[in-house]
Parts: sequence; C-alpha cells; structure tokens
Amino acid sequence: MLARAAAIVWQAPCVRAVHTASVQRARYDSILDTIGSTPVVRINNIAPKDVTVYAKCEFMNPLSSVKDRLALGVIEWAEKKGLLKPGDTVVEATSGNTGIATAMVCAAKGYGCVITMAESFSVERRRVMRMLGAQVVLTPAPAKGSGMVAKAEELAAEHGFFYLNQFVVQANPDTHEKTTGAEILADFEGQQLDYFVTGYGTGGTFQGVSKAIKSSRPEVKVVLSEPENAALVSSGVPQKRKEVLGVYGAAAESHPAFTPHPIQGWTPDFIPAILESGLGLENEVVQVTGPEAIAMSQKLAAHEGIFTGVSGGATMATALKVAETAPQGSVLLAMLPDTAERYLSTPLFESILPEMNDAENALFNSTPLFKE
Repeated sequence: MLARAAAIVWQAPCVRAVHTASVQRARYDSILDTIGSTPVVRINNIAPKDVTVYAKCEFMNPLSSVKDRLALGVIEWAEKKGLLKPGDTVVEATSGNTGIATAMVCAAKGYGCVITMAESFSVERRRVMRMLGAQVVLTPAPAKGSGMVAKAEELAAEHGFFYLNQFVVQANPDTHEKTTGAEILADFEGQQLDYFVTGYGTGGTFQGVSKAIKSSRPEVKVVLSEPENAALVSSGVPQKRKEVLGVYGAAAESHPAFTPHPIQGWTPDFIPAILESGLGLENEVVQVTGPEAIAMSQKLAAHEGIFTGVSGGATMATALKVAETAPQGSVLLAMLPDTAERYLSTPLFESILPEMNDAENALFNSTPLFKE
C-alpha cells in the first residue's frame, strides 16, 4: 500500500486532469491504494512577497487527513508482525482523524474497529466514524486526552483487541519517513527548500518527515509548532511514562504545562513518546495561539480557496511568522493535516452563519424574483 508515493519523481509544476487536453485515468483496486501522493500547493495571495510558501495538502487523502497514512502504515506493520489477524478488532484513542482513518482501513480490510474519544471533540467526527462501521466510546471531557488513551488501553487488555498505540509505536513515524518525507523530497528535488513547518499530535509526521529531510537535505530548517497555552515542549518539563500491555512509553499522567486549546488534533495533554524521541530534529520551536490558528484557517479558505482545519491554520500561521524574519527569497513548506469540514460544530465556524447577512439580503432584494 501507499504505492503511489513509492514511484514519485520530481518534475516541473504540472496541471491536473481538468486543465489538460486529455483525461488522466487512475484506477485502483482499493480505496487504500489512494492514500498518499498529496499535492504541494503554492500560497499565492496571503504570503509575503519576498518569500515563497507552499502547503502540503494532506486533506487530499481519501478520508481527508494525514492520519490515513498512519492508520494504514501501522495496521500493515501489525499484519506483517503477526500481531493482527483476520477477524481481529482494532482499538485506538483519538481526537478524531486517526479514528476516522482507522475505521476506513478496518472497513476495507474487514477488521472490527473500536474508537475511544473525549466527548469534547467535534460531533461530526464521531458520526463519520460510526458511518464507517466503528464503535465510538466517549470518555469524559475533564479526563482529557490521557483519559481516552487509558480507556483504549483498558479495552484492549479486557477484550484482546489490537491496540494501535499511535502515540508510542515506531511504525507511525517510520510510515511518514518512507511516504510523506519521501514525497516532499521528490517534490523539491533539485529545487530550493529552506524551512519545513509542522505541528504535532503524536509527533509521527514531525519525526518521520524530519528524519527524511535531514538525511538528504540537512540544510533545511525544521520548525516545530505548538499552542501557546499548551507549550509542552517549550516548558522543558519531562513527561512521566509507564508500561502498558508490555510496551513502555505511555504517558503516566497529564503534563503540568497543558491547558485546553482549540487546535483539535494537536498537542494532547501529554508529550507522546514518538514526539519525545524525535526532539532534536527541530531547529526551532514556535508557539501559536488558538485565535491565530482559527483566523488563518478562515483566511486560507477566503483568500486561497484552501479548505483546511484549525491545525492547518495553526501550521500556516506559524509558517508566516517564520517568513517574517526569514532571509529574502526563502522557500517554506507547511503541513496542512486535515479538512475544515471536521470542524463544523467548533469555534472555527462560529462566525460563519447559516442565515443571510445584511449584504446578502440586499443582494437578494436587488432583483424582483421571490420578493413579496
């Protein structure tokens, strides 16, 4: 799987099928074969004029997030290791995107799927997972991310489910090193790239892509971003850990630097083992606020036509902060992890009203049709 990523070679910027003289056909044996090979898109209207900014659009994956890669990569690793067999059930704790991706992979492969998720995350995420055939077990919001993880661990131990363990399993960043990182290197082969900007949820994208980039392009600076009010890495406070199901690395308790933030999918209330083992690959850690993330997500939609979630807004806001002090002519790449449609019931859409506003009413009344 992830076969599309394996054969990529860089070529001059091209147009997709609707802009070509002939139809480009693509036929696949499974939806899983469409994961990866997401486009890198230039930011044309909101970036500073003296730098070039690109976005890696992970919402172009089949279930609209970067986590499609993680779910497929870890499940196929488990199959090869003999840890996951036909008829088994997969359980995972998630803010939503990993759960949706896991439900998709399980549906395609015929596994059962159980997801634990804090009740504070958006309602549309649980409905999507249930439509994909997963069972969704909600945990109390005050228990935070560590609570949903503890519930997944408990269910795995009690029922013999395969625990995906996205925050600890090395197959997570390994998948990103082999696919996401390889794609970026191919897309910028022979081309300038000065900064790679990403946030973190598990730390899988950060560690895997950074390893790939640093091994081939050590001059590229890696910028890691985190919420200003949940600056766990910046705090310097180590995370206490424990062994779960025979594997050491799970968080033993909530991190003291954590406070709730609106960037769903980023920065749980603990430092994931995957993130911690990748620290040192970054050249800089930059903090971003929730309001900055939301505003940038809305700006990308309104001025670039790029429909990404709050985490994508946070990453792009960070990239534009870096661009302010970057040398003239710099080239930056920001990860956009998911789609804005995952956030319809969240603060991202609070200012987006379903009713017509004054300007729209005036436009309606400017012609006679349907007027009373």
